[in-house]
Amino acid sequence: MPVDAQPRPLLGVGLIVLMAAVFAGMDTGVRWLAGAFPVLLMLWLRYAFQAVVMALWLALAPGGSFRAAHPRFQALRGSLLLITSAMIFFGLQHMPVAELTAINMLAPLLVTLLAAWLLRESVSRLRWSLVCGGLVGALIVIRPGSGVFGWAVLFPLAGAFTYAAFQVLTSRMSTLDNPYTTHFWTGLTGMLIVTPLLLWNAAELLQAAHAADAGQWAALAAVAALGTGGHLLLILALGMAPTATLMPFIYTQIPLATALGWLVFDRLPDAVAWIGMAVIMACGASAAWLNLRTRGSAVAD
Repeated sequence: MPVDAQPRPLLGVGLIVLMAAVFAGMDTGVRWLAGAFPVLLMLWLRYAFQAVVMALWLALAPGGSFRAAHPRFQALRGSLLLITSAMIFFGLQHMPVAELTAINMLAPLLVTLLAAWLLRESVSRLRWSLVCGGLVGALIVIRPGSGVFGWAVLFPLAGAFTYAAFQVLTSRMSTLDNPYTTHFWTGLTGMLIVTPLLLWNAAELLQAAHAADAGQWAALAAVAALGTGGHLLLILALGMAPTATLMPFIYTQIPLATALGWLVFDRLPDAVAWIGMAVIMACGASAAWLNLRTRGSAVAD
């Protein structure tokens, strides 16, 4: 069951933009549900939904396989993504969607830092400048000492680092398993880790479930479906275009999250936050374009 191998860069870009919209919708839903459900329940349903959907996908699709070539890799990868999701979900209990999204979008830039540190890759001065520029943009959004967001900014910052580690690991080991098999194991890993924590807090869960209305349950189901769908769109997009071609377009999630924040919560970032978000987008997109240019030069050589 291979991912489509025929290059379709325009369709790949379209799928990445759709993925950004889906993730912006998921984050908006989590923010809207703040206080309605325990975060552990939202995390469990998000990953349980993915595990069940992908189990059906693999069972019904020709050539589908549940067998993982390296279970330890799958467990580590799934754990990193679960931690990233937890940081985002907890952060959205305290921060607006747009600003949190912008800080979390540091992850692609942090991949450069981790690749230099863990993989001993050579990094040019220009790439380091872009990483530093992205961090400056995050500081502009956060405004340390101003009390605008307080300690809650630690959640998206931690999530950006864990997601960068997730990306480095995935890029190094992505050929070990079929991406759909990996997607199943990611969901299963998250569900298995969260289940005992959820059972430990069963009383809080039952109380929240009793108090929630039908609209809140529908929104929770939508969050779970959007999380699974967003990663499926990423898998499909990566089968149609090189990663470096697609990466500049993931930054469309920032304006999409901003637009949804305005539509749902009637809130827009202030002028300082806009400046910081623009710096993050510019540095991140430039780094992705630089990757594309470097890869093109290597092919030409």
